[in-house]
Amino acid sequence: MTVTTHPDYRYRPGPLHAMLLAGTVPLFLGALLSDIAYYNSFQIQWANFAAWLIAGGLLFAGLALLFALGNLIGAQRKAGRPVLYFLLLLVTWVIGLINAFEHAKDAWAVMPTGLVLSVVVAVLAVITAWLGLSNLRSGGER
Repeated sequence: MTVTTHPDYRYRPGPLHAMLLAGTVPLFLGALLSDIAYYNSFQIQWANFAAWLIAGGLLFAGLALLFALGNLIGAQRKAGRPVLYFLLLLVTWVIGLINAFEHAKDAWAVMPTGLVLSVVVAVLAVITAWLGLSNLRSGGER
């Protein structure tokens, strides 16, 4: 019987990487909740809250993306879950940036596109954080 081992990736996020990645979830989720409050109340301040929360989420996701890129570049074998994690984080950041541009519009022009984008970004952030904070080893003993 042959045992195949694959080198573990350096993809277990370090403490700073994990904090940045985990920080994206409450920020994007808060933006979604602010958009829902704005949709229901017509109080413009909720849209302002959402715009600031999106900006914070983009900052955290962008820094986590840099860590993920560094880990991916340093990996010996570039395939599987680490690449999926990086691509999901990149898609989350890009759609979050589009959402930020949408929230830069004036008053009610944000709705309903901003709300839909906030839902998509919040769901992507949760999935990406789940994938990124779970065990990202591709191989091991089989």
